[in-house]
Amino acid sequence: QVQLVESGGGSVQAGGSLRLSCALSGDTYAGYSMGWFRQAPGKEREGVAARRTDGNLNYADSVKGRFTLSRDGAKNTLYLQMNSLKPEDTGMYYCAAYRGLIVSWRLLDGSAYRYWGQGTQVTVSS
Repeated sequence: QVQLVESGGGSVQAGGSLRLSCALSGDTYAGYSMGWFRQAPGKEREGVAARRTDGNLNYADSVKGRFTLSRDGAKNTLYLQMNSLKPEDTGMYYCAAYRGLIVSWRLLDGSAYRYWGQGTQVTVSS
C-alpha cells in the first residue's frame, strides 16, 4: 500500500521560505512520477510543480523562479523549496504520485495521479 506523508507546512510572512517534504512508503520512489498541488479556500486545486520518472520537471508559471523541486532517493522523499512566498501561495499543499511516466502536458493535472497525501497547510501573511 503506497502512502504519502507531507510535512513542512506552516505560517510565514511574505518573502519568507518553507520547505515541504513528501515521503513515499510502500514502494520504491524511483518508479513514480510525483507532484505538488495546492488548493486555497474557495478555489480549485492547481498543480504547482511535478517531476516525472525520467527527471523531467514542470512548474506552474506562478511559481517559476521561486519554487524548486528536489528529491532524496535514499529517503524516498520529494521536496518543494518555496522561496519569496506571497500571500497568494496560501493553501493546503498536497503531494501526489503515479507509478509510471506521465506525459509532460499532464504533469500538473491532478487527475493523472493515483495516490495522494493528506496535505500540509501553508499560510503566507502580508
